[in-house]
Amino acid sequence: MSEYNGGGYPPYNDNGAPSVQQPYVNRESYGEPRYYDPQGAANEYSYQPPVRKSSAGRKILTAFAAMVGVAAIAVTSIVGYRIVVGKDNITPADRRNNNISDTAVENKGIDPQTASFSRSDLPTLEQLAAPDDAMKIPDIISKMSPSVVGISCITDKGIGTGSGIVLSEDGFIITNAHVIKDAQSISVVLPPYYGNNNESQDDLTYTAVNVGKDSQTDLAVLKIDRNDLVKAEIGKSSEVQVGELAIVIGNPLGLDLANTATSGIISAKDMTITVEDITMKVFQTDASINGGNSGGALINAYGQVIGITSAKVASAEVEGLGFAIPIDDALPIVSDLMTYGYVTGRPSLGITGADVKPAYSTYYGIPQGFLVKTVTPGSGAEAAGLKENDIIIAIDNTIINGIVQLNDVKNKHKPGDTVTLTVYRSNRKININVVLDESTGEEASVPQGSQKEDDYYDRYNDYDYYYDPFSFFGGF
Repeated sequence: MSEYNGGGYPPYNDNGAPSVQQPYVNRESYGEPRYYDPQGAANEYSYQPPVRKSSAGRKILTAFAAMVGVAAIAVTSIVGYRIVVGKDNITPADRRNNNISDTAVENKGIDPQTASFSRSDLPTLEQLAAPDDAMKIPDIISKMSPSVVGISCITDKGIGTGSGIVLSEDGFIITNAHVIKDAQSISVVLPPYYGNNNESQDDLTYTAVNVGKDSQTDLAVLKIDRNDLVKAEIGKSSEVQVGELAIVIGNPLGLDLANTATSGIISAKDMTITVEDITMKVFQTDASINGGNSGGALINAYGQVIGITSAKVASAEVEGLGFAIPIDDALPIVSDLMTYGYVTGRPSLGITGADVKPAYSTYYGIPQGFLVKTVTPGSGAEAAGLKENDIIIAIDNTIINGIVQLNDVKNKHKPGDTVTLTVYRSNRKININVVLDESTGEEASVPQGSQKEDDYYDRYNDYDYYYDPFSFFGGF
């Protein structure tokens, strides 16, 4: 066990502290430095009324009235003080210093609990949020730190980092799907607990295999070749109460700040958020969650994982809005990923495409909906006659304006069900009946960084594809 058990790696390079992106400041001039307003500030007109000239007599009268007012306030204060002191003979200094005897309390009829109040006895927020039989926070962090690892991915855009949770002693690790998105290679970096004082971060880095990922729930399972990992204790998110203690352990802003712990409370349960066309039910917490924390552990007062940190609201106007996937919802998904490499029982149309946004709709004179870009060979969509450049405008008589609404209706069905798509084709509407297939997701046998065509539909993201989906209509 290393002396770095509390978190943080021994230095292994001379790069210094990680760089943090500073808030954007708009500097429009290129000459001398100029003053600028901070973000959120606005230029405002300030109205100053004109000052009236007053005569000498009016000035004297105003001064006399002010003196009378001051004298009245002083007399009132003295009388009030004597009334208070005459009742209990306890001076303000006694109250500040807590020098109040039990006899004085009894004689003056004062509530002993109020009289014996001391600011040094105030409980902390964490003490108020934790149950009586809770573990101490340092003990929780010491228990869970070996079970939270770092994730490092190489993509065509650079190196991305995140966090992960140890699922088993033999190397299975859970993280967020977006952490390993488009990864060409994935590495797991173990915390210093597993090393000694002479081992660097590189010595504790292992190549990971993508066992399976599910972007719809933002979950993924990795595997490394090591058999002595400390498995995280799993709790029950169904028993979580709003207001109870919440601790987050992860790697904010990269691996240089590995195993950082923050604390707060569970702010809300059963919240629904939509991130990149993915709708998730999550916990809300005010424990700090930053870039790099994704895939880390949300922990209760007993040192048990109750959630997987997934997102935060990044805005200058917002503080303390972090989100985590409840562990009860995650475990069935994780089980399928470990067994099959994908989540079973999900319907698929077998198409890819893009949303027809209002701007496209207005410019091209076409309806809003979902523009079909490809149809997977052998899929139910191909068998039904769906074609490239068809625009799906309704499913089962429910009008849609994009992928989110289309998925909402589709996901209420199961593989083998038939859905009716209303399609705009060649300036007319037609109905097409499609038998849904089972989505097989991204299987482990698929090379990292690639996806099967029939999976693109369920993982659709506007920013993943660099083509003009409306070139059929003349480009935009």
